[in-house]
Amino acid sequence: MGNRKEEILIVALHLFARDGYEAVSVSQIAGELDMTKGALYRHYKSKRDIFDCIVQRMEQQDGEQATEYDMPQEDKEKTPEKYETVSLDDFVEYSKSMFEYWTEDDFASSFRKMLTIEQFRSEEMQNLYQQYLVSGPAEYVKDLFKNMEIKNPEENAIKFYANMFFYYSVYDGATDKTKAKCQFEQMMGKIVEEMKQ
Repeated sequence: MGNRKEEILIVALHLFARDGYEAVSVSQIAGELDMTKGALYRHYKSKRDIFDCIVQRMEQQDGEQATEYDMPQEDKEKTPEKYETVSLDDFVEYSKSMFEYWTEDDFASSFRKMLTIEQFRSEEMQNLYQQYLVSGPAEYVKDLFKNMEIKNPEENAIKFYANMFFYYSVYDGATDKTKAKCQFEQMMGKIVEEMKQ
């Protein structure tokens, strides 16, 4: 039973990433899985319930990524001591892992694509897009850079994250994904070297 619930979640996310949340119906999700709407409703109360579970999973996976690299999971105000222990080298390794995560992990990349499509359709989606892909990460990087005592932390955070965000799109459109990933890592290396000066 647990596998079917997971299957519904993944199929729904793929459909949301391809067509947008608003355009996908419960009937379409059920049809993709060759099941009835009634059978789907035994696992999830509604399309919104599926979406909420996707967001919960994303939040959980995001936290797991941070934990794996011993990076802060919460805002600086909540856990200032965690921000004090992060080195620039730690941050670079974490950033490489996050780039891979947001581009190559099926769940995370599908979530990113869904939010990219939906950000223009609702305020809620725009807020999630900002939280996960724009202002949230930029603010996080700025706080880390402040603690590392990097000059102009806000400017450098924007420069760093803008490049990372740009390379998500480069990666998405690249025929050679390995080359796109290498280009991102080279650019990141240059930016980090400039910050050290």
